[in-house]
Amino acid sequence: MGDFETLLTGGHPNSLGNTIAVVETVLQQPERFEELFHCYFSDDEVVRLRVSNAMKRICKERCDLLVPYIGRFLDEITQIDQASTQWTLAQLFLVLEQHMNGQQLRKAKELLTHNLSHHNDWIVLNTTMETLTHWSKTDKRLKHWLVPHLERLSEDTRKSVSARATKMLVKLASILCIFKEIIPLYDF
Repeated sequence: MGDFETLLTGGHPNSLGNTIAVVETVLQQPERFEELFHCYFSDDEVVRLRVSNAMKRICKERCDLLVPYIGRFLDEITQIDQASTQWTLAQLFLVLEQHMNGQQLRKAKELLTHNLSHHNDWIVLNTTMETLTHWSKTDKRLKHWLVPHLERLSEDTRKSVSARATKMLVKLASILCIFKEIIPLYDF
């Protein structure tokens, strides 16, 4: 298979193009993961969109290929101002959480809380709400930060955003009720 950036170029912007073929190549030749990762720095936003799609597919099959790149995702890829990259990071960080050290997880939370506060793309908001809600189950400070943002987003004019925010609020509320029954003296 040829140069990944060339393979990921062209066609309709919303199509996968040759993404599946690139994923299959990386899964068969893991040493080419770096080449795919480097395509995040393409000038072509369609290439970057397809790289994000490929990363999610590879993560489902071989999460271990992404683990050595967690630091680079946090330091380099987070700087890409493209919605598809940001929503992919929210999804990848959720899967990669168990492989992150404390500093990496803090940095991922900082990025996602920033995105939830400042981003307007509905997919970025929805994926970020999912990940932050999951993390807030074990992070009291994050939970306290998240609830007012979910309340704000529950009033968003976009139905998918408001519905997701409401669903996340219900999820957090049910978790609080369960914990209060188990540990009634704990300060929630």
